[in-house]
Amino acid sequence: MKNNIRVERAILNISQAELAERVQVTRQTINAIELGKYSPSAVLAMKIARVFGKKVEEVFELEDTD
Repeated sequence: MKNNIRVERAILNISQAELAERVQVTRQTINAIELGKYSPSAVLAMKIARVFGKKVEEVFELEDTD
């Protein structure tokens, strides 16, 4: 699953740690999601999208291999 979390964080000028705090996970979880090493649950994906004021589909994108 691809995502544009890093870009969205840059737009809001927030760190991985700040995003993690807002969605109640660890910074390491945000890092793993950004790197594509971990796919978030539907609830977590929705929380992340809400922080950015976006729809889930605007933050996350399925790849052909998903």
